[in-house]
Amino acid sequence: MLDADTLGEVTGFYHLTKLGNLTVYPATQPEQRIERIFGREIVITNKVVIDRDVMEACPTLKLICIAATGKNNIDLACAEEKGIQVKNVAGYSTESVVQHTFAMLFYLESHLPYYDQYVKDGHYAKSNLFTHLGKPFNELAGKNYGIIGMGTIGKRIAEVASAFGARIQYYSTTGKNLDTGYKAVLLDQLLRESDVISIHCPLTEATHNLIGYEQFCLMKKEAILVNAGRGGIINEAALAKALDEGRIAAAALDVLEKEPPEITNPLFRIRLPEKLLITPHIAWASRESRERLMDGIIRNIADYLGKRD
Repeated sequence: MLDADTLGEVTGFYHLTKLGNLTVYPATQPEQRIERIFGREIVITNKVVIDRDVMEACPTLKLICIAATGKNNIDLACAEEKGIQVKNVAGYSTESVVQHTFAMLFYLESHLPYYDQYVKDGHYAKSNLFTHLGKPFNELAGKNYGIIGMGTIGKRIAEVASAFGARIQYYSTTGKNLDTGYKAVLLDQLLRESDVISIHCPLTEATHNLIGYEQFCLMKKEAILVNAGRGGIINEAALAKALDEGRIAAAALDVLEKEPPEITNPLFRIRLPEKLLITPHIAWASRESRERLMDGIIRNIADYLGKRD
């Protein structure tokens, strides 16, 4: 395991020891990859890149287990050429991502930091009223909820938003998920009509910078944008400008184009930082989600060993 720290404390590492001789590294730098993989048959990686240079230098490598769903850190063409199996784990994080998406949305919509601080600063204790209406907020019921990316997570988002009484419309970034029971629209229409927009699609050539300044200018000034997909789908400089100009009400990001980000990222310099919530790519990472991920890795390895034997 090349980067165990990305999974935190999970019980699955104990079960992995039953499948073979296990070596666990907290993290692995690019220059350490070949030395650590050389002579090994199975490698588990979350974000460590395994490219052609590594595969050619490590002829005993037969299985790459990705501790994630995306395979973009593996040279898949080279793996196929060399007969190296590549196995990911799909669907493990759906409930975690959905929960975090709505947590971020309600944090912003309900102005929770403001009201929490209002009480803790002593203002409420000095008030003559039982309530305080300093920051008006809206209900999700009756609002238009726009979803970009209608895969497994997008569909679950639609179910939960519907339970809150929202009207659902979505834009399929692939054009394939059109038989969902919800209203499919073009991107521009979704941007113009939605009160909440959440992103749940992968980063591809087609979705890179999908939301730029031109798209922000189409949105409602009261709209809240949530990105729980991938960094790079939103142009971060354009988002900073849109927030400063009041093009949208607020934004929540769990993903950034570069992770960890540069301190010079324009999002860290917006004039009203309370309009922006950023979490460090944790939507996927509930305790239950990480255990499901490890269970999937164990199954992939067990399946491989059974076929090999």
